[in-house]
Amino acid sequence: MSKIEFRGNDAHTIGVEVELGLVDETTMELSNSLGDLMANLKCTDKGGQIKPELMQCVLEINTDVCHTVSDAEASLRTQIAEVETVTDQMDLRLWWGATHPFSRWDEQKVTQDERYLRLVDLLQDMARRLVTFGLHVHVGVDTGDKAVMVCDRILHHLPTILSLSCSSPFWEQRDTGLASYRSKIMEGLPTAGLPPLMRNWSEYVWLVNHMVDTGFINSIREIWWDVRPHHNFGTVEVRVCDMPGNLQDTLAITALVQCLVKALSDDIDQGAYQHDCHPMMVLQNKWRSCRYGLNARLVDTYTYESFSAKERVGQLVRRLRPEAEVLGCSDYLEGCLDIASRPSWSERQRSIFDETQDPAEIVRTLTELSRVQARNTPSSS
Repeated sequence: MSKIEFRGNDAHTIGVEVELGLVDETTMELSNSLGDLMANLKCTDKGGQIKPELMQCVLEINTDVCHTVSDAEASLRTQIAEVETVTDQMDLRLWWGATHPFSRWDEQKVTQDERYLRLVDLLQDMARRLVTFGLHVHVGVDTGDKAVMVCDRILHHLPTILSLSCSSPFWEQRDTGLASYRSKIMEGLPTAGLPPLMRNWSEYVWLVNHMVDTGFINSIREIWWDVRPHHNFGTVEVRVCDMPGNLQDTLAITALVQCLVKALSDDIDQGAYQHDCHPMMVLQNKWRSCRYGLNARLVDTYTYESFSAKERVGQLVRRLRPEAEVLGCSDYLEGCLDIASRPSWSERQRSIFDETQDPAEIVRTLTELSRVQARNTPSSS
């Protein structure tokens, strides 16, 4: 069996990965333009943290290793602005949402990369239909055992975090009735969804090696749980989120995750008792978040009391304010209350469609609102 070393972090550093869709400026359909976009970005020597994904209509943008959410904002804002400059020149737009409202998954092209081609060969249509866009937040922890324990303890909170991000009500021009259809697409993969409960780093390593050695997965990179340890980065990676509809909300959720990992890590260091949290209770709450988003009623997995997702957000923000003060992200954390106070991104998409009966208008409106820089317009002579 392979030995997997966890490269621990002494601080709760953060890394943010955003997956954005490429859409045609005229039709608002997804555009398989990743190759041309990457070529144009490399011409400006700005493509280091801008990466391809499985599908050619998806772009991944990563931050540096950051100590604060403010640092993450600066990194993301700079890179997204550079991408917007190039996409404007190519008559493309960036889509901030977890599924596209009307483009068909079977019309999207797989990126011609050896790893991705092996993945499609292994998973077939379960991989080809992964035309989805998510937010991943890494937070540094000091040991592998700590990472596994935080993954276990954070399960209780994942449905609340998902509720804040829900942005995928449509699939192939149909209203699915869900707030997060992306979640159900992801759960079609054999190693996605909620992770199994694990006791320590050794058990996690055994499980990964077992899956690789038996041919269930090609590599550790094919574990797509809603939360997982990341040994190379020395982080807990929260992957449950849909792609929020703009950078501001992305940063608010990032702050929530960073504060929550710090709080759970501190609890472990102080010797707090680990309450059993039955996986079925978490699964039940995740379904409610997928179905209803911020309008879900979530059951406390310890007390069995029922709260609205919006109440749970308020409870979490109040609990994490001391951590936010230490981490310097108080204003960002409070942004979660703002998200919970207004219509969700799923509701906004439905509202635009109800008003216009045009799915392209959803994309046209929201791609304009999500821009991080003003669109350049030719000056009149």
